[in-house]
Parts: sequence; structure tokens; C-alpha cells
Amino acid sequence: MVDAATVSALVRMFDDATDGQAMKSVELILHLLECSPAPFSRDQFTPGHITCTGMVLAPDGERLLLVHHRRLNRWLLPGGHVEPEDAVIADAARREVVEETGAVLAPESGFIGADVHGIPGKKHEPYHLHHDLLFRFRATADTLQVSEESHAVAWCAPEEFDHYDVPGNVRRAYARVKRLT
Repeated sequence: MVDAATVSALVRMFDDATDGQAMKSVELILHLLECSPAPFSRDQFTPGHITCTGMVLAPDGERLLLVHHRRLNRWLLPGGHVEPEDAVIADAARREVVEETGAVLAPESGFIGADVHGIPGKKHEPYHLHHDLLFRFRATADTLQVSEESHAVAWCAPEEFDHYDVPGNVRRAYARVKRLT
């Protein structure tokens, strides 16, 4: 089971003075981890809950894995909620990537950013915030599959970011990953 203190220590290690939005998200995530009795519960809507996303680089190290999210109707990185069976926080991101895309991932990963963003309400869920932790992965093959959560999956090269309307936080995280590799 994921431990808030361990996640807090991981988040505190992140520092990118060039990405003010990610640093503000880090502050909000640390506050949630410190003040909430259930920061990983998908049933906590005020102020929200921790989620995890995977930034998956293709085997060539250049392209980025995107899913066309069915409910939100836009291209996003794969990710989702933390589950009780996730032993460590990166496992949540890995599990979500595999469930949503069928990607085969190399064992290593790394924490590369944070983004707090709003999620529209649906049925029994009100509008709430996802306090999202972003992890880097590398696929070992180009093979993908579409889950029922998505309309499509695609490998996206940087020159296609505008075509897929890749959000600014993802573009900045991609640049950060490319600097580190």
C-alpha cells in the first residue's frame, strides 16, 4: 500500500526552477499529503486526490505515448487513480499505462513532475482536482492496444504536439526528460 510520507519525500526531491506551474503543483500536492487523512482515495473530492500518470517514451526515445481519452475527449498521457494493491506510487502509474495502452515497459522509472488540474463532475462525482504525479517510462516495443477508456492510442513525435494539442505541462515535462537523458 502506498504511504503518504514516502510519497511526500519523493515529491520534495523534485525541483525545476524553469517550470513554475509544476512547482506550484508540488506545493499543493505536499499540502494534500500532509493534511488529508486519505490523499489516495478516489472518493475524496475536497480538495481532490492523488493520481498518477505515465510519460512513456517510445523505444526510439523520441516519441511520446498518448491516449485519446473517451470521457474527456482529448489526447492525454495515460494515467489514473492509485489503488490499494499498488505497493509504491510509481506502480500506480505503471499499472495505469499498461491497462490503458498495453505498452510493454522497461523496469526503470523516474518521478519527473507534478500537475494539479480540474476534472469535470460526472454521476456521483462532483468537480474535483487530480493532484497528479508524473512518472517517466520507456517502452520496449511499439505495439499498443486501445482500452475501453480511450478512443485511440498513438505515438506522438514532438513536431506533432500541436496536432494532438499536447498540453503545456506535458511539453515542459517532455523537455525536462529529454534534458536528463
